[in-house]
Amino acid sequence: MGDEAAGKPPVVILREETSVTSGTAVQEKLIAAARVFADLLRPTYGPRGLDKMLYKTDGTAAVTNDGAKIVAELMVKHPAAKMFVSMAESQENSCGDGVTGALLFSAELLIEGGRLLQKGLHPLTIVDGYNLANQIAQDTIHNQAVACNPETLRGVATTSLTGKGAEGAATILSKMIVEALNTVEGDADFITMHKTNTGSLSDSKLLNGIVVRRRVLLDSLPSRIEDAKVATINGDIAPRKQIRAAEIEIEEVAQLDAFLAAEEATRDVLSETLLSSGANVFLCSGSVDKGLLHRLMRAGCFVAGEFDDSELHNASLATGSRLIEHLADLSPEDIGEAGRLVTESRTATDQVEDLIRLEACPSPKVVTCEVGGANHLAAEEAIRAIHDALRSTGLAMRSDRLIDGGGATHMACALAIREAAEHEAGRNRLAMEAFARALEIIPITLALNAGTDALDRILELRAAHRNGAAEAGITADGTVGPTGAKEAAISLESALNSGTETCASMLRIDQVVSARGD
Repeated sequence: MGDEAAGKPPVVILREETSVTSGTAVQEKLIAAARVFADLLRPTYGPRGLDKMLYKTDGTAAVTNDGAKIVAELMVKHPAAKMFVSMAESQENSCGDGVTGALLFSAELLIEGGRLLQKGLHPLTIVDGYNLANQIAQDTIHNQAVACNPETLRGVATTSLTGKGAEGAATILSKMIVEALNTVEGDADFITMHKTNTGSLSDSKLLNGIVVRRRVLLDSLPSRIEDAKVATINGDIAPRKQIRAAEIEIEEVAQLDAFLAAEEATRDVLSETLLSSGANVFLCSGSVDKGLLHRLMRAGCFVAGEFDDSELHNASLATGSRLIEHLADLSPEDIGEAGRLVTESRTATDQVEDLIRLEACPSPKVVTCEVGGANHLAAEEAIRAIHDALRSTGLAMRSDRLIDGGGATHMACALAIREAAEHEAGRNRLAMEAFARALEIIPITLALNAGTDALDRILELRAAHRNGAAEAGITADGTVGPTGAKEAAISLESALNSGTETCASMLRIDQVVSARGD
């Protein structure tokens, strides 16, 4: 029987180029991906973080130290690395900030887990210890969170702007951010951005209204209207078109004149309907009939068409006007208000569109942050920084819970986990201690980027917290003390949760089957 079996060919289930990785080699692959991400993002973290220049395949370039932007632009191939990218997207979508910190923590957590696996711990034992430590960290954050006030909210915005291209104008920008969020009740989705391409970041200001790039239809249209009454129309400003095709047989000139006169009479009626509403600014998403345009222009009105749906919706929210679908339905109740309408011609630049501005709206539900800066790349980076600050500050405003930044809360959580680990008798206490070490990667990174000795600073920070200095963290110059940095508690809670879940899912992997053979 043995000889007969030996003569049979082996059963082939997988293709020849398929590779199967098992045992400790699996963890080595995952940890390698974690180290790449950590090494890539570590120099960008904190107030002394540096920028990355991303040169894309289409030839465009971007300069940024925003973790979400860097991760989004990378052409990631490794499946484990894609899990980190997914976690970064989740953190960005839920909180708008804290992406770099979440990735650094998750990578360090996986590296610590690899060391425990080499010591013989079971992966699920490590996962149980991590989950227990994460719960202790969440409780610590909850206990240390304090309520917001206008001053601390500006601190949240300043913290988010620090270390980025907008840091030089952080005082002005943080005030603008808090004012904008107060206007729209803390919802950053109702705040738009506009690059002025002039001046500097210090010239940035808040506009209670909107700015739209659209070509002004006629040079003779008014370029400035005070006390603007705005109508927003989702459709064309034109006579109603026939749905069915028809042919009209004309036998004499008088019939043609009557037909054209009827069309003009229709335009007269429509223009009277529009003007009787009291509006002097008409914005629409469709085209504008030339005959109606000239009638409204002679009446001193401004007309603009071809607005995007989002632009028209923002105009409606900013002015308080009601979107209408049919011109005959326009009434004085549908009209919104703006302090003024101003148009700016851009004939001397390479921009095709003019600027249409609705300013000083009395009760806007949408506002615009006008960001100054003549350098295109710098302005783009500033807008990303302001966007993150808007999201994080709005999150703090809505949740009304703030914690200390600069690694202070991370150290407080690490000490609480170490103390709890002393009461654990099982092997999972080793995982809890590893979780605490992973939390300390944040103050360690801040110290390294500040150019100081990380070991000395982390020992000083532990001692400071043991002695009751709960606000102590790593300052911008690398010393230990109160940093004044504030961040939303929910942002750190989300980062720890997503980092723990990502690491736990990776530790559960015991075999990698690659159809590509790599």
